[in-house]
This record gives sequence, structure tokens and C-alpha cells, in this order.
Amino acid sequence: MSHGTVAIVGRANVGKSTLFNRIVGERISIVEDTPGVTRDRIYARALWLTREFNIIDTGGIELEDDDFTQSIKIQSEIAIEEADVIIFVVNGREGITSEDEMVARILQKSNKPIVLAVNKIDDKIFADNIYDYYALGVGDPIPVSSAHGIGVGDLLDEVIHLLPNDESPQEHDDIRFCIIGRPNVGKSSLTNALLGEDRVIVSEIEGTTRDAINCSFEKDGTKYTVIDTAGMRKRGKIYENIEKYSVLRALSALENCDVVLVVLDGERGIIEQDKHIAGYAHQSGKGVLFVVNKWDAVKKDEKTMAKFEKKIREEFKYLDYARIAFVSALKKKRIDTLFSLIQEAYSNTRKRITTNVFNDIIVDAQAMNPTSNFQGGRLKIYYGSQVAVTPPTFVLFVNDPKYLHFSYKRYLENKLRDAFGFEGTPIHIICRKRD
Repeated sequence: MSHGTVAIVGRANVGKSTLFNRIVGERISIVEDTPGVTRDRIYARALWLTREFNIIDTGGIELEDDDFTQSIKIQSEIAIEEADVIIFVVNGREGITSEDEMVARILQKSNKPIVLAVNKIDDKIFADNIYDYYALGVGDPIPVSSAHGIGVGDLLDEVIHLLPNDESPQEHDDIRFCIIGRPNVGKSSLTNALLGEDRVIVSEIEGTTRDAINCSFEKDGTKYTVIDTAGMRKRGKIYENIEKYSVLRALSALENCDVVLVVLDGERGIIEQDKHIAGYAHQSGKGVLFVVNKWDAVKKDEKTMAKFEKKIREEFKYLDYARIAFVSALKKKRIDTLFSLIQEAYSNTRKRITTNVFNDIIVDAQAMNPTSNFQGGRLKIYYGSQVAVTPPTFVLFVNDPKYLHFSYKRYLENKLRDAFGFEGTPIHIICRKRD
């Protein structure tokens, strides 16, 4: 299911990041309990009137050794590529600037729905200024104050109205997996190797893949659809400086797949961008598999693979449930091993545990390791049950959820994995106070 994507665009110091934080609200801290997951404020999930959508803040782009005008242009272009709806933010106290006009022209060429937010209208003396902004030619101006929340509701009403219909997910009879990773780790080569034919352009130049490509095929009687996520659309030094935006290309693919293949470069090793991308895979709640590509190019001995696997476990502690596969897409070595791992992760994301068996595990876990005092009380678990799949989600009914320490929650998760496997899938445990 596609939630739709909204991008916030505008020149510097008009309040883009403030508006972003206002829209996202408390949900921006969703990853704070997950060590290693990116804290970038580039992308987040927002909710308005029961409608979820992705939101991009273009205010955080850092471009070195480049002039201001070019920076604005690049911010806008990236947002245009990703967005279904664009929020164009201007400063209602300063009037229209040449940079505003330039952004407006770029947005007009996109043919994307545009919502014009005239920001910093928190005083009546500035209210009449909004009519000047009709001159930008991008629609009706909506007065807002990001700092105080004034008019943001009206703004989001219009955004929701313009977003694509939020259709219910359709049942499918294939296993859908996407391939994500930073540029030039071999995503397209891996796609071709899995398909057994060259359907995707492969190049040493970063950014060859322009769009996410869906390819359906059958392997040993099982139907699959692979989604090869796009890299950066343009080449050149300026786009290399904003390589972190390649992760945005994977977001829609994550929503529509069942299993995520996080591709690492075995030759170059693990870098910070890999952690960012893997963090989004973890947050997606889908099955996850690490694929270490270019393993043929690595000088190795009998300990090299074990050392690399240890490194992965150290750098991606929050993804300890993900299997690791070492392959060479170019030489088509060990490619077939991926299919069984994809099937395993897919099956485990849909695994259901009966209520009585689940409660037996919880009782045994408490007997082996009783809860301790935390925040002035001791957790008492009365009973629980599985309430959802993809990922497996369990609710525990307790005396008070605040008494559940993170480490004990982790302990219960490990007990469930010991009992039922759940390789390749995250597990969600939710506490509810018993009425």
C-alpha cells in the first residue's frame, strides 16, 4: 500500500524544518530506542485525519562549495522526484524574493500538485501580505505559523485532499522483495543475477538506475516480484555530495514489498550510509536479509567471512534477526541460496502462534527470569496474544506498561525467537494495561 509522499520545499530560513517538525509531532522520535538508526530529519511518517503519509524535509541538505541558487535548485529537484504533493513554503514577512520565484518556476514544470504555505503569519498585521503571493502562480496561498501551529490544520486538509487515494492492500500470490543499498553496491547486477537475464542496465557509474523496476518471475514453482530501487537520477559532483538522498528512492519499495534485501559492498566494507539504509529497512517492519555482494573480489582466508559477519552484527545490532548471505552477483555465485532465505523471511513474517502456546512461553520466561522493580513498581503480566502478522505483533496485558524495562522486553523477544524461530522478521511486543 502506498501512503503517498509529501515534500516541503523552499529557500533557506522560511521555516521548512519548523513546519516539518510541527507536522510530524512526537512521531519524529520513533527511532530513539533503536541504536544505530539514523536520526536524520530528512524523512518521517506523519498522520493527519487517519491518513498516513511520508514527508520529506529538504531543509537539511548540505552542499559544500556551491552557490546558494544552485543549492535551492537541487533541493527542489530532489523533492519533485519523490513527492506526490509539494508544500511550497515562503516567508510571509519578507515578500516574494527572486529565490522564491525560481523555486516556483521549477515546481510549475513538475506538474505536481502544489500547496503554497505562507509562513510566519502569526500576527494580524501580516495577514494582508498573503495576497501578494498569488503572483507566484502556484495556487491559493494558505497563511500558517509553523512555530505556533496556526493554519497548519487547513494546510494539511488540502494536502490530504491532493494525495493519491489510499487504497487497501491487495492480496497477491507472489513473494515481493526489494533490493536496497547505497549507490554502486551492485543492486542492479543482483537483480539480473536473480532473474537469470539482463533486464536492468548495469554500469560502474553511480546513479544508472533511474526508477524502481518491478520484474515478476518464477523460480522452482514459486512466484516472485523483485523491485530494484533507483539510485540518484543525475551524475556529477554536486549529486555525490547529497548521496544520502538515494535512500529516499527505496521508501515506496519498502511499503510494497514483503522482504527487504539490504545489499552491502563486500569489497569496500560498511559505511555510515549503509546504517541509514538498514535503519529504514528495520523500521519498515518487513522481513530483512543482508546480502554481502562482490564477495569474489575480496581477498580472503578461512576467517574472512566470520570476521565480516561479526562486523555486521556489531554495526547493525538492531537487525540481529536478519540472515546474512555472501554472494557475487557478477559471477553469479551463491545466488540460488538467496531464494530459500527470502522464503524463510517471508514465511516468518506471517507466522501465527496460538494464544495458549504463547502464554505458556511467557509464563516460562517469567519463571526463569522474574521481572524486577522499575519506575517504582514491578511488572506483572497477566496474559497475552498475537494480534497481527507482517510483522508478528503481540499484546501483553499487564498491571502498568511503564513498569516494562526495555531489557526485559528484549528478553521476552529472545524467548519467542528461541521457541519459534522468527528468523528474518522483526517482532513487535506491545503492552496494554488490563482493565
